[in-house]
Amino acid sequence: MSVHGDLDAFAVALPAEGVLAGLDLGTKTIGIALSDTRQSVASPHHTIRRRKFTLDAQELLEMLALRRVEGIVLGLPLNMDGSEGPRCQSTRAFARNLSRLTDLPIGFWDERLSSFAAEQMLIEAGTRRARRDEVIDKVAASIILQGFLDRLAEMRR
Repeated sequence: MSVHGDLDAFAVALPAEGVLAGLDLGTKTIGIALSDTRQSVASPHHTIRRRKFTLDAQELLEMLALRRVEGIVLGLPLNMDGSEGPRCQSTRAFARNLSRLTDLPIGFWDERLSSFAAEQMLIEAGTRRARRDEVIDKVAASIILQGFLDRLAEMRR
């Protein structure tokens, strides 16, 4: 299976170079961020409006193939005390189902406060509320992916 619950195993499964995708999985949208090929900088990319899994997965996998993505980092919505609730179970189920459709390695990154950080960043940048609503999910995905990329760089030293 290409889903890695362990950060070390996930890091080993990833190529040293190539684009990685970060996903902020919500109930209504999937925010997507992409890294550069050196896996050092994450940038907001795209938001998918969720419909049903098969359609969402098809749109996601087509975009990932087009961008030649080498691995997927899924934000894991842990509770503030570190425990896993229903949203984590839903994210893990999404990863399992997606892994049946792709050989890309899939791993998880703690996304606690990523949406809050994205909102604060957009407010500080003077982004209008309507525009924030449009971009919040992909900005949160970039925060998730950047956190993972920073940790990955430390692990590879």
